[in-house]
Amino acid sequence: MNANDPDFRLSILNQLAAAPHRLMFFAGASALIVSMLWWACFLAAGYLGHTFPTPAVPAGWAHAVLTQYGMLPLFIFGFLLTVFPRWMGQPALTKRHYVPVFIGMFGGYLLAHLGLLDLKPLLIAGLALMLIGWVFGLVALGGVLRRNGWRDRHAMSCYLALLLGACGLAAFSAFVLGAPWQCAYLSIKLGTFGLLLPIFFTVTHRMIPFFSSNVVGPGYRLFKPAWSLPVLWALLLSHLFLELIHAYEWTWLNDAVLTVFFLRHWLGWQPWKCLRPGLLAALYLAYAWLPIAFVLFTAQSLILYFSGNFVLGRAPIHALTIGFFGSMLVAMVTRVTQGHSGRPLQMGAIPWLTFGLLQLVALTRICAEVESNMSLWLVIAAFGWLVAFLPWVLRSLWIFATPRIDGRPG
Repeated sequence: MNANDPDFRLSILNQLAAAPHRLMFFAGASALIVSMLWWACFLAAGYLGHTFPTPAVPAGWAHAVLTQYGMLPLFIFGFLLTVFPRWMGQPALTKRHYVPVFIGMFGGYLLAHLGLLDLKPLLIAGLALMLIGWVFGLVALGGVLRRNGWRDRHAMSCYLALLLGACGLAAFSAFVLGAPWQCAYLSIKLGTFGLLLPIFFTVTHRMIPFFSSNVVGPGYRLFKPAWSLPVLWALLLSHLFLELIHAYEWTWLNDAVLTVFFLRHWLGWQPWKCLRPGLLAALYLAYAWLPIAFVLFTAQSLILYFSGNFVLGRAPIHALTIGFFGSMLVAMVTRVTQGHSGRPLQMGAIPWLTFGLLQLVALTRICAEVESNMSLWLVIAAFGWLVAFLPWVLRSLWIFATPRIDGRPG
């Protein structure tokens, strides 16, 4: 069938819309390239002294917001719109539930990126459309929770984070429309500690022990304590509060506890029993970045407390975002993609390549904070992201746009 044939294009669209994870993961995989391509070009132009369209908002803030509220949430909504009904024993959501989420969030995301090319009206329209898509997602997921009586603690934790995410996206939209800069600052901090980190940990808290017990069998001791999520939320909200009042010299009191908390879970999940298959080992390797990131947060705060110097810069946050979020994204999305396309639950050469290169990108971005020529290393890290993700993205886009290889629907 010819690619220019309308029937061919329609079959591709129907295949993408066959399941929420296909549609939203397709958008997320595309966004992995779009987000960093703009950022890499902006950084490279600045380093080389070339002109590049300047957004109507600080470029670093735009980068933080559109990756936290545009790029990663496409994967998050794709996953949660798929698993919420499964977690709570309900029928799968239909196209009328998730297609509007895709149209709003991905359409708005692309429009907002065009707006970063010094086209402020498009940026405003894109953010508004993203927020509309976000609300559609909240309504769809909220319906599943309501029918379950709001009883699933993992689903409730994810939903609370999505509600905070909606507030964060609205706050940045208000900033673009003229509200004080504190709205943008609130948005960026909420995106990290109120949206992404609670969801990523909540999903790993539920899924890593589940995957591990299925692989290891009777010799595996489940560690999924009920206290984990309440303690997590208390610690993260405490950290968030301290950052919002700019009390960075005191966050070590909170972050040291978070380091122990995250390390306790990693050890409780017994990674030494889960070195095979590679798809399971990758989850544990990705998670290891989480306690590492909070060791850096703790060290940074302690140094600030004793010396008054903010020496590590953005190293801790990039250990969290590139190291943990990025690595866990590759590991978890690869597993979902393999399983939901009828393929063997194996990591494979291309996902391993991306995963390995991403570790180098994370280390490069962390070390850039202490390098004398920081601007050059930021450019290297940004283009390194593109090199790392491009083969994985191309493979993933093909899988999402083609039928399951076992002939089953979905």
